[in-house]
Amino acid sequence: MLTIDFMDETETLAQSDIEFVEKILQHAAKNEEIADAEVSVSFVTNDRIQEINRDYREKDQPTDVISFAMEERGEGEVLIQDSAEPRVLGDIIISLDRTKEQATDYGHSFERELGFLAVHGFLHLLGYDHMNDQEEKKMFAKQDVILNSLGITRDGYESN
Repeated sequence: MLTIDFMDETETLAQSDIEFVEKILQHAAKNEEIADAEVSVSFVTNDRIQEINRDYREKDQPTDVISFAMEERGEGEVLIQDSAEPRVLGDIIISLDRTKEQATDYGHSFERELGFLAVHGFLHLLGYDHMNDQEEKKMFAKQDVILNSLGITRDGYESN
């Protein structure tokens, strides 16, 4: 089971949205065969994510999601853990401002965009990336499988 520590720095996210992200990340972990691991998810403003982006990535602009992996590994590489402690995968930081903006820009629901960003950040923690076309196709295909299997499509979200 994935243990998720949520922090809403904006104090604007509904409990149902946090539960939605929990459901998605639990499903993504199961899909990627990740068990007994921990992840942190923070929801922030554009100003805060711009600070983080500037300080850690030397890009002085807001972005939608940033992930900080605790384990360095290649895509899909399984690490053997010697400890009985859960694996700490890392941190996912999502800008709620950008989530709303992009949902409007792309013509889909806030929930769909929030789900997409959560899965995108989670896959980065697992070593997936999109630095070239081949990596991007693989990563985005995984995102689509995870989201579509939960009924989360570009058209919206159908609650199950």
